[in-house]
Amino acid sequence: MSAEIAYAKINLALHVRRRREDGYHEVETVFAFVDAGDRLTARSAEADSVQVLGEFAGALDDPFGNIVAKALTALPRADGLAITLEKNLPVAAGLGGGSADAGAVFRIVRERHGLPGDWRERAARLGADVPACVESVTCIGRGIGTEIEPVENDLAGTPVLLVNPRVPLSTAEVYAAWDGADRGPMPTGPVSVIAANGRNDLEPVASALRPEIGHCLDSLAATGPRLARMSGSGASCFALYDNVAERDKGAAELERAHPGWWQMKGSLR
Repeated sequence: MSAEIAYAKINLALHVRRRREDGYHEVETVFAFVDAGDRLTARSAEADSVQVLGEFAGALDDPFGNIVAKALTALPRADGLAITLEKNLPVAAGLGGGSADAGAVFRIVRERHGLPGDWRERAARLGADVPACVESVTCIGRGIGTEIEPVENDLAGTPVLLVNPRVPLSTAEVYAAWDGADRGPMPTGPVSVIAANGRNDLEPVASALRPEIGHCLDSLAATGPRLARMSGSGASCFALYDNVAERDKGAAELERAHPGWWQMKGSLR
């Protein structure tokens, strides 16, 4: 039996530079990962299979069409794997849930069989942020997100609160509404500097499409975090805190004010 956490992905900064002719977008981003997320377990089997459990299992109504099944298909193996996915992260929420699940599959296969030399290309074919999710360490992503660079991670261990106001929002919808303006490059330096001085260019767009996101950000900011920002294309937002006590106090305040919102607590890896 093998087990892996599919670590929630957040974008500490996301600068969208241009829309490409092929429909993709050139971005500069900092991928960071929370030490909590979905959970995958795997056992040897005659054939691959995927079983989905958990709060958000209902959003994945075609297990063999989801990215976990596709990740299994993408990797050569001598035996089958029966995967059980505990879906704790909301779907299409800016937390890289599907990509994180695929990354966890790659790690399970790496542990059991090793990965082929072209695993990064195989991962990128599943999604632009899957290569980063395989390693699940803080890094810079460029191009469409697949060009990974190391970065000084001076925020490891920082308490983080993830919040989703439970509104649906697709990545395609947000990028289609982006105005195409290049607002400048991402700052350089350690991740604390990039996070403090960077931005998420999709945040105003997503908030205009779903005003609940702006309300979520305002509510998070009112808890006194070091930083509150939307992740990816939304609708999930995150807040970084100076210590666990402040994070937990903020989480309790939000729970009282918005008991229907989804929350997850953790620390940056």
